[in-house]
Amino acid sequence: MIAEAGHYALVLALGLALIQSTVPLLGARWRDAALMNVARSTALAQLLFVAMSFIALVTLHVTSDFSVVNVYENSHSLKPLIYKITGVWGNHEGSMLLWVSILALFGGLVAAFGNNLPLSLRAHVLAVQAWVAGAFYLFILMTSNPFLRIANPPIEGRDLNPILQDIGLAVHPPMLYLGYVGFSISFSFAVAALLEGRIDAAWARWVRPWTLMAWIFLTLGIAMGSYWAYYELGWGGWWFWDPVENASLMPWLAGTALLHSALVMEKRNALKVWTILLSILTFSLSLLGTFLVRSGVLTSVHAFATDPARGVFILLILCVFIGGSLSLFAWRASALKQGGLFAPISREGALVLNNLFLTVACATVLTGTLYPMAYEVLSSDKISVGAPFFQLTFGPVFVALLLAVPFGPLLAWKRGDLLGATQRLLAAGIAALIAIALVWAWTYGGATLAPLAIGLAVFVVMGALCDVAERIGLFRMPLSISLRRARGLPRAAWGTMFAHAGLGIALIGIVCETTGNTEYIGAMRPGDVVPIAGYQLKLDGLTPRPGPNFSETIAQFIVKRDGATVSTMTPSKRSFATRGMSTTEAALLTRGASQLYISLGDATADGAIAVRIYHKPLVLLIWWGPVLMAFGGLLSLSDRRLRVGAPKPAKAPRALQPAE
Repeated sequence: MIAEAGHYALVLALGLALIQSTVPLLGARWRDAALMNVARSTALAQLLFVAMSFIALVTLHVTSDFSVVNVYENSHSLKPLIYKITGVWGNHEGSMLLWVSILALFGGLVAAFGNNLPLSLRAHVLAVQAWVAGAFYLFILMTSNPFLRIANPPIEGRDLNPILQDIGLAVHPPMLYLGYVGFSISFSFAVAALLEGRIDAAWARWVRPWTLMAWIFLTLGIAMGSYWAYYELGWGGWWFWDPVENASLMPWLAGTALLHSALVMEKRNALKVWTILLSILTFSLSLLGTFLVRSGVLTSVHAFATDPARGVFILLILCVFIGGSLSLFAWRASALKQGGLFAPISREGALVLNNLFLTVACATVLTGTLYPMAYEVLSSDKISVGAPFFQLTFGPVFVALLLAVPFGPLLAWKRGDLLGATQRLLAAGIAALIAIALVWAWTYGGATLAPLAIGLAVFVVMGALCDVAERIGLFRMPLSISLRRARGLPRAAWGTMFAHAGLGIALIGIVCETTGNTEYIGAMRPGDVVPIAGYQLKLDGLTPRPGPNFSETIAQFIVKRDGATVSTMTPSKRSFATRGMSTTEAALLTRGASQLYISLGDATADGAIAVRIYHKPLVLLIWWGPVLMAFGGLLSLSDRRLRVGAPKPAKAPRALQPAE
């Protein structure tokens, strides 16, 4: 009965989406406030029914109802409760239900908190949101129904894919989807602006918080996914340029560009057409990522290798929404009024340069991801594009971006002083040169570019600090006055500092892990000792142990340094009989921002076991950086200026009454 109720709630949500996608548009055309207000009530009701459907699926998994195909295929009665819950989105059907639930959530938030929007704009935004929701409701009901029954229910389930039975998967997909799907609001605002033929600084003020919220979640989701792959897959790496990893990186790059371009539009009423286009492209890349993961065209540990018929359906959705929105853009963009002018050397110019680098970087990732597929279709031959391509194309563009980042906040709007900004960054430049000299001396004979990369990272971090120091008059005014000015500094300014500093900190971690990584790969027997990076690791023994839905072999390593015992590390190898699969549970020992990493391979006939041991200096900075960036975004989101209505232009055309 629960399954049928969940299915019926999803059907009702589809019906509400169809109403929401048509009636408000008719109201906007006829200037009928009552019809336009239908968008708000249907969006909230749609959220209610989708939530009921999702809760129904969670209940089926928690109660181990194996009469439902989705539960049978992805659960087991002995599985821990946390993984019964995360198993809901650890499969294609359940993850798509989570996808549309988050889509409905964002629509409901606009309906609930968009009272300061003009009524016509809110009606158009929610209607466009309903178009997207309706398409994916149809996709789920026609090809990916999570509530299908089994005629003769089995006693036990097939269990969830073992590599997905990890706490990281409780966080990573929801975070990622909140980012992916959150950009749908920016898309809906852009299409609504094109339909209305009206866009101004107020539009940018309304769309920025939604874009920033999606960007924060996507940043955390990508970081969590990277850390999960690092410790769960046993490979010891943090990024592999896997096509599915790239599928989340591309909308992040485009979304970052969108945030900066919307800022120019809000402050200077410029870059209107470009901002609209970025809003469309960012969500289009999110849809492309959905297609890559779920179409079956990719083979990846991250992908849901599913029926190609589903891929055709999603491809059709892509064609309709991407092709339709870009066609609308081509038709209506010329009618949008251009904004104010600005000098090339200005904050606007710096943000345009930022957009250029970010979009070029995104284009290189898109090319490297899609080219092998296109080549296979055209020639029937298979090729692979790996890390060397991305390092040679993406790397230089991002280096140029990082060099420009500290200058932007120090330039004035409309017309800036590049020489003055350079002088204010003198301290950051000196710190970078000192860092280059110290790293070069410390690693003499090592990687040639590592000291330069560390110097660039220090320049970015110190540049962010210089911006705040300049704003509060540090070292130029009495300390008490500087502290008072610091307390009065807008939160968005602090947010910018943390976000930019996070980039530099992540780069330090990347460089140190890449160039300073020490590894040992070989077979060990109990009693063997391996020296690595000043540590001595002794394999003390192997112990079998049963788990709730698996059996595992645990290795015990005694870690010593200078003869003193530091810790004990216990990596394990798990075997899941139901699935016939095994996984490696890596052991991590954190020392500051560095880590010792041990993962186990297969045992040999003579009692030895294959091991991978790594020492990764400052590796945690790779993930502390994105967390700091997300914190900066959160600070900016909490800025009061993003919670109040945008200022109205002096000679604004008379608009519809605000939404009630």
